[in-house]
Amino acid sequence: LKRGVERAELAESNLKKVEEELEKVGENMKQLEKSAENALEREEKLKDKILQLQHKYKISEARFEYGEMNITKLNHRIDDIEDEIYREKLKIKKCSDELDETFDDMITNY
Repeated sequence: LKRGVERAELAESNLKKVEEELEKVGENMKQLEKSAENALEREEKLKDKILQLQHKYKISEARFEYGEMNITKLNHRIDDIEDEIYREKLKIKKCSDELDETFDDMITNY
């Protein structure tokens, strides 16, 4: 009977150890679940951030292309204006030469 009681006490002691270990495992599981939830939240936030950055990138790319197109148009317009200025200078030079000739004729003839 004494041996039976000792064995029962030993079994009870082992049972308490197992229960304590089970409790620790349960706490670890809760912590792991919480960590997993936090990781999922961070992942969702990062996915949203990536989508926002991709959207901003597309907008920036479109603005860049629009700006390049405007620069090309402006450069073409500048070339046209420079050509026009050159033609006007030639006209002014021609008028100036004609005036010089006219004045020279007036001086020699009058």
